[in-house]
Amino acid sequence: MSDFDLDLRAVEEHIDDELDLEGSIVLGVLDGTTTPEEWLEIVGNGNVLVLNVEGDVNELAASFARDVREAGGSLVHFRGFLLVAPPGVDVDTGRL
Repeated sequence: MSDFDLDLRAVEEHIDDELDLEGSIVLGVLDGTTTPEEWLEIVGNGNVLVLNVEGDVNELAASFARDVREAGGSLVHFRGFLLVAPPGVDVDTGRL
């Protein structure tokens, strides 16, 4: 064994200082009953939406998708769910 010394407490403190993550993962249903403004406000506050799509995703998300993209966010449709991420949160689809 080598004399490798790793101070995990210092690493944790450094990570906590560097990662200024705020927001939550918000679960919901995309069925046309929630206003586009409400979805935009949730994402605008730094939250990630995971929406169960009940209907045509293109039709249901059309009213807010462009605004999310123009603000730097992303949308990914995966297995009946729409993931909507705010700017700065990447959705890695490399394993799909």
